[in-house]
Amino acid sequence: MELRDIEIFLTLAGELHFGRTAERLHVSAARVSQAIKKQERGIGAELFHRDSRNVRLTPAGVRLRDDLIPVYRDLKASMERARLTARGKTDVLRIGLLSGNAQDLRPITDEFTARHPGYEPQFRTIGFGDPFGPLRDGRVHVAILWLPILEPDLTVGPLVYTESAVLAMAATHRLAGRASVSLEDLGDEIVMGGCKPDYWREALVPFQTPSGRLIRIGPIVTNTEEMLPILSTGEAVSPGHYRSIRYFTRPDIAYALIHDAPPLQMTLIWHTSAENEVIRAFAEVIRDLGPLPARH
Repeated sequence: MELRDIEIFLTLAGELHFGRTAERLHVSAARVSQAIKKQERGIGAELFHRDSRNVRLTPAGVRLRDDLIPVYRDLKASMERARLTARGKTDVLRIGLLSGNAQDLRPITDEFTARHPGYEPQFRTIGFGDPFGPLRDGRVHVAILWLPILEPDLTVGPLVYTESAVLAMAATHRLAGRASVSLEDLGDEIVMGGCKPDYWREALVPFQTPSGRLIRIGPIVTNTEEMLPILSTGEAVSPGHYRSIRYFTRPDIAYALIHDAPPLQMTLIWHTSAENEVIRAFAEVIRDLGPLPARH
């Protein structure tokens, strides 16, 4: 099986959708289908059940996925190390972020590269619709996510920083212009959804107000870029991170502090089975420096 075919299979095993797989890999859906059929002919068994409603792995597909994940991760790592060696580096650390706030992490990455000049930190954006998937399939080595993280296969590392929650809304919204709002105000609004899993989402977007009113969930989004047009038209509002005020300042969007929301603890996370000396070195830098200044 060629490396590209392995990548197609593992991506489809995660997405369980031919169209999304093709989009992620920048190929046609026909190319994905051809690769899977070729693999099934070679193995002599179906890897996916397909019908008009869904796609799911067969037992043979589950076995192949579980066997291929560590092999694929090692192959990619070997190729990456070869590229780094050609540039005088020895290893890379891909850091997953929910939005483009890499500049805020410069004190950490500068110290990391000063201590370990052979290592190269690289940033990747991950979506909050599948925040843990990139850690599990090796697209990123570590991620900075808010607590709680209750995943048995993930390790929760040191605290990176804390920040307050804000409410993002259209500039024409009735709450726009206020310095702060309450979680109780969400009971009168349509709020965007999309964060998964539910326990993780609840730390940012609660299911009900403090008085017990259910919060209505409207459009489902998986990243910040999808949120912006929905916010700007007033279709829905969304709790978010204080850094949004800095990184997503726009004339059509307003922000207000949610004064009774608990602070978001942004913490280094990694897949336990993938832990290596680079991850340990990065975590050590964060522990030594201590949390970055809080944003609120």
